[in-house]
Amino acid sequence: MPYRGKLRLGVNIDHVATLRNARGCAWPDPLRAAILAEASGADGITAHLREDRRHIRDGDMEALRAGIGIPLNFECAATDEMQAILLRMKPHACCLVPERREERTTEGGLDVAGDEARLTAFLRPLREAGIRVSMFIGHAARQIEASARIGAAVVELHTGHYSDLLAEGRQDEAEDELAALRRGAAQAAALGLEVHAGHGLTYENVEPIAAIPEVMELNIGHFLVGEAIFRGLGPAIEEMRRRMDAARGER
Repeated sequence: MPYRGKLRLGVNIDHVATLRNARGCAWPDPLRAAILAEASGADGITAHLREDRRHIRDGDMEALRAGIGIPLNFECAATDEMQAILLRMKPHACCLVPERREERTTEGGLDVAGDEARLTAFLRPLREAGIRVSMFIGHAARQIEASARIGAAVVELHTGHYSDLLAEGRQDEAEDELAALRRGAAQAAALGLEVHAGHGLTYENVEPIAAIPEVMELNIGHFLVGEAIFRGLGPAIEEMRRRMDAARGER
């Protein structure tokens, strides 16, 4: 069913850490970015603790957990190491994503249907600890149905393909992908799943995604950190918030 509340914005601060790590020093500080994002209208902070710690590190997650007043969405792969960290930290939410060491960024969604038994067992202690678990998936019906069966609270629909098609000028294919995302969001909501979306979203492509009535939250990171170079992080977030609200007919 359509979501009646205000669309939430989760700001991913991974690439503040990427910039810090490139120099091997303590600046820029991801926590400072998260606090600024909170002050600029973010409804939550997302950070991905990868196996290779290429950007966010364990100490960053601890600092974010203690230092922000809005929910922390802990992105990670479904590994024993990450499960142990989640159970120790108990963030507000976690989003399980596919992860390959050779990729530059998260490519595609989880194959929940193909790994259902393992993921069911993986989720159980997280749910018992009160952590809301999201599955980062594509819009295929079988992946949405499997996410509901394993007990996930949320699905985050991968918008990367839609974003890439628009960037390449393949408008008709982008419209087809957008229609598939709309169908996936409606299916997920009908199954009782909360619907989020994210990956590759920019000022130019966010409004059609933000207008999907079942979507409750967008998670956006790389574009906002990049745009911050030119206009500052606060104004970059405020402009994204404005465009999201416009897509929902809000001022």
